[in-house]
Amino acid sequence: MKAEIELKLTLPRRSLPALRRHPLVASAPRAAPTATLLNTYFDTPTLLLSKHRIALRTRKQGRRWLQTVKADASSSGGLSARPEWEGPYSEAFDFSSIDAAETRKLLEGAAAELIPLFTTDFRRETRRLTPSPGISMLMMIDQGKIAAGDRETPLCEVELELESGRPEDLYRLAIALADELPLLPNDSSKAQRGLELFHNRPALPMRAQPSPVRDTDSPLEAFRKVALDGLRQWQANALGAQQSDDPEWVHQMRVALRRTRSAVKLFAHALPQEFVTHWRGELRDAASMLGEARDIDVLHAELIQPILDDPASANRVEALSALVGGHREAAREHVRDWLSSHHQGARMLRFAAGLEALQGNPLDASAKLQTFAALRLKHLRKRCRDRWADASGDNIEAHHLLRIALKSLRYGIEFFEPLYPPKRLKAYRRRLSAAQKRLGYLNDVAVGRTRLAQWAKDDAPLREAVAFVTGWHAPLAKAVRDSILDDTREFLWGRKPW
Repeated sequence: MKAEIELKLTLPRRSLPALRRHPLVASAPRAAPTATLLNTYFDTPTLLLSKHRIALRTRKQGRRWLQTVKADASSSGGLSARPEWEGPYSEAFDFSSIDAAETRKLLEGAAAELIPLFTTDFRRETRRLTPSPGISMLMMIDQGKIAAGDRETPLCEVELELESGRPEDLYRLAIALADELPLLPNDSSKAQRGLELFHNRPALPMRAQPSPVRDTDSPLEAFRKVALDGLRQWQANALGAQQSDDPEWVHQMRVALRRTRSAVKLFAHALPQEFVTHWRGELRDAASMLGEARDIDVLHAELIQPILDDPASANRVEALSALVGGHREAAREHVRDWLSSHHQGARMLRFAAGLEALQGNPLDASAKLQTFAALRLKHLRKRCRDRWADASGDNIEAHHLLRIALKSLRYGIEFFEPLYPPKRLKAYRRRLSAAQKRLGYLNDVAVGRTRLAQWAKDDAPLREAVAFVTGWHAPLAKAVRDSILDDTREFLWGRKPW
């Protein structure tokens, strides 16, 4: 058995010539002849191997046939490490050389039921890069397709596989390339994408996953888990947003960035100060690049669409809706341009490398995670109370700051949720989320009214439509303002659930 340590990256096919011209690549010798690789992936009809996170394939390379088994992998920031067994294949599978007893037993028990599910067919160009003494890695440039039945999807990616050196050396090289090329780290293997195609499951925007934190973690270990989850959500949605106009991809990417930035702030006492300062700024800047597109999507969905859904009022805002639609498309195009540039992937890779290199400090070495969590949640709730005290009357900015504080508290509860009985947190989190949404509506109405008035300029019919939108939402906005402080008082001053 060998353990692969590799970094997976995707890039547009149009960028392949620029990759080959890059000084780090152009001077690298070929490690193998360019080859066409036809791979067939197998599983049982019930997908037993997939359920155990095992990939089994045959590969035809020239006249040679190989059999490969890959076991469960850990993957983050595009970097994966997984056990692999490879050997010759001759019309029948042979699992006798697999030295992991449970994996071998599972495969031998499933052998009679194995069927082909999907194929990957691509040309592979392999180079050996030696950026400094003692460091060697293979670069595989793959382009082709994945096919399952009559469905297929294009494939264009780069894999960096470590031969000698450390994982951070892979990141260092990838960052040097991504500083000039639109490379994005990708945690999704060819096998995972093939299974999605086999099931005919279109990729969906990735939402935040349940916290992976455990009570045995140190604060630094807990942060690294939370941050890597945020990075996975950021990466997946950045890839999806390049290929789809569904605004949910951009929304979930922005959520990932905000959650991750919130985690950096929440765990700051257990992290190096320079890391905290740098990445709070970097993650804020990345989220701000998506802000315009997301804000206009929300403006249309929350302020305009409810009126369009009312037959008696729809005609009053149709021209205004078209105006918003034009600005929305321009903002989305700006996001697409930014996502296709090299800045996005380089930032992701730097964050992943930074997480890999983090070292604990005295607080991390001495603090129990449960104590750390209780203190941080206490601080977040106190800040909510302070913001609540300022949020009286029609002070839009104060309501907005209360919303941000509630959101930070909700994120903190979600990060630390595995440390507490779930029933104690569920209702509290639900009330936090509801209050945050209602305060968000107030902010959307206030910001939207100003933005619409600026777009309407001196166009009298459009200004009349803006006034109609403002008046249409006024009763609900007043009801929210009148009730929101009473609604939040109880759970901000009542018994805490942690």
